[in-house]
Amino acid sequence: MITKRNGSVSGLRRLPASRGTGLLCAAAAAAALLTGCGDDGDDGAAKTGSAEAAPVPSAPAATATGNLTEDQSERKALIPKAKVGYEDALRTAVAAVPKSKPVSIELKGPVDKPTWETEVATADGAAHTVRVDAVTGKADKAQAKKDEDADDKRELADRLRKATVTAQQAAETATGKTKGTVSSIELEDSDAGAPKWSVDVVTTDDWNKTTFDIDATNRKILREHVDKD
Repeated sequence: MITKRNGSVSGLRRLPASRGTGLLCAAAAAAALLTGCGDDGDDGAAKTGSAEAAPVPSAPAATATGNLTEDQSERKALIPKAKVGYEDALRTAVAAVPKSKPVSIELKGPVDKPTWETEVATADGAAHTVRVDAVTGKADKAQAKKDEDADDKRELADRLRKATVTAQQAAETATGKTKGTVSSIELEDSDAGAPKWSVDVVTTDDWNKTTFDIDATNRKILREHVDKD
């Protein structure tokens, strides 16, 4: 029977303090163990995943040139800087060496000072280099090629004599096939022994370069190659 004595409940058996404390500690330990097991499982899974899973590749970093290659970027930077076209540059170079004909011309940097590097030669095959400013159109003094020997002169003279198609005509043939800016022209020997003009045309929508090999005797296109690099 339960009775109250002095405001307290009698009839209930009081547990010893040490035993009650022990039970509380055991309960707390059990709870901590259950909680800890769950945490260990989660942490373990995370740790195992981070240690064993292959690293996720990051997206390529954006570049200043976007999707353009290095060569395309160089063309994009250089071509618009040339205020003087290849035709005017060739006329200036030929005028610098009396009775000469064009052999080659190429637009070169740096971007802040674009230059047409040209080579012209007289009928005997004596070659001269002339640098023409691609902005002002002014030419440096013509320089005779020092490394040209007698055989070189004879071969060049023969090439010039056989080339009945001019550099301008070859360029017109190339740009008639691909609209763009002429960045290089050079008179070369073909595999068949006949001379050919190699013409580079840069398209300004994608900054690709197309090289045309054109027969220097009949303007026939021998080869066409698009350089997308």
